[in-house]
Amino acid sequence: MPLTQFRTAAVRLQFRALRQQTQLRAHSTSTNANKTAESATAKTPTASATPSPSLPPIWQRLGPLTTAANAYSRSQRKRPYTTQIVGAVVIYLFADLSAQRIGGREYEPKRTARMLLIGFAAAVPYFHWFRFLSRNFNYASKTLSIATKVALNQLCFTPTFSTYFFGAQALLSGESLEATVQRIWDTVPTSWLNSFKVWPATVAFSMAFLPFEFRSIFAGVVAVGWQTYLSYLNRQAELLEEARKLVKGTADAGSIVVAAIRERQEQQAPSAA
Repeated sequence: MPLTQFRTAAVRLQFRALRQQTQLRAHSTSTNANKTAESATAKTPTASATPSPSLPPIWQRLGPLTTAANAYSRSQRKRPYTTQIVGAVVIYLFADLSAQRIGGREYEPKRTARMLLIGFAAAVPYFHWFRFLSRNFNYASKTLSIATKVALNQLCFTPTFSTYFFGAQALLSGESLEATVQRIWDTVPTSWLNSFKVWPATVAFSMAFLPFEFRSIFAGVVAVGWQTYLSYLNRQAELLEEARKLVKGTADAGSIVVAAIRERQEQQAPSAA
């Protein structure tokens, strides 16, 4: 083969090899670009897959009420005891005024003072109890957690608080220990049975849907009506106790009259003989 033809064939082979390498590089670059585009498409959500912005809770969409709720929430976080005490005093004040109005009797400031003192003393323990419920009994099943908390509140806290409320009412009004026990016996079973109509649903709703800082104020709104009922029930127990004393006093007076008549008859018997 002449030298010129050999050189021409070598150049052609080199050119062909260079073109194949160029084609392979172009194909590899195109493949990488496609993979990068697919990866970017997968990471970037499409317009149809973009989730719509969720609405804030309803208590954050109530205008002026939202401002008041936020202020209460900040106060609850910074000064929980003070907030609870002030809230309890307001609740018990409205409850007593409502109960006395329902009773139709003349307003008694002493009854209001007793209610305020009872509410003041119960505010902090009440807060600690519901904080205890919120932090405990949290199972994998939310339904089981709420049911457990409702059951514990109904079986433990409600009768205990009712005993405290009616017992304190009796003692602060000057009743004896025996009369206080009788007051508790007359009121606690009735109030506990009626509490099933109010508090299980209230506690379940607050545990399921409300943040912790708003649970006490929600329960407080319900408690205005409930404390009105307890105050009214306590007044009925007071009237029942007054009736017992009246009957006992009448019986004692009758016994005294009978004894006096017998003594007089015995004194007259010797003179007649």
